[in-house]
Amino acid sequence: MALAATQTSGITTNEHGNEEVQVVEFIIGDDKFAVNLFDVKEIVEASKITPLPHAPAYIRGIIDLRGEITTIVDLRKLLRITKGNSIDTEDLRFIVLDESVTDGKTGVVVDEVTSVLTVNVNDIDQHSHGAGDDSHILGVIKKDIGEKGESKKELVIWVDMSGLIRETGGVALS
Repeated sequence: MALAATQTSGITTNEHGNEEVQVVEFIIGDDKFAVNLFDVKEIVEASKITPLPHAPAYIRGIIDLRGEITTIVDLRKLLRITKGNSIDTEDLRFIVLDESVTDGKTGVVVDEVTSVLTVNVNDIDQHSHGAGDDSHILGVIKKDIGEKGESKKELVIWVDMSGLIRETGGVALS
């Protein structure tokens, strides 16, 4: 029952031979997004953010996370999400990214983290998200919702966090 994983995509093969990926599902505004579980170090409750003068608009500031300075990126601005209002900092969550994804200690601010999902690769539409090759959308996850017997699907946008952070030039403070 061992899972074989590839480091780049996080895709594993289960005991039935089906390819799966694990993602962290979160909400920004009115929409659901996901990021590869292997890109996430931890999820923490929001704390006071200290703004950085002359930082790009998508950098909300820095926090002290257990003695280490961590840059906080506003994913809403980075993804250009305009609908929905940003809620108070005390209600937000930080997804702290693995350092293999970024140049330094980095977290992204999201409205809410909902779950960790294991998704069958066949339930991910990697072609119809309408963006070009430079898109940081890996696909659209079609998640079953509702009671048994109903065939309702909820769409979750799977974001390439590593590519998105790389495109910004990284967020290291050094």
